[in-house]
Amino acid sequence: MNTLTVTLPDSLHSQLRELADREGVSIDQLASAALAEKVAALMTPDYLIQRGKRGSRDRFEQILG
Repeated sequence: MNTLTVTLPDSLHSQLRELADREGVSIDQLASAALAEKVAALMTPDYLIQRGKRGSRDRFEQILG
């Protein structure tokens, strides 16, 4: 596991603290989960492009038939 130091605006830090308290998790856990969701969202188009390249129109039509 690595440590990352991030400077946040006070307002964002306050919101993060409130959400973490409401969810019953630490700020670190909430920030890590939020970052993981964002990374997954940003990587999705690349993943779909790669999966699309593996596909076959002929095979697709064969399955539908």
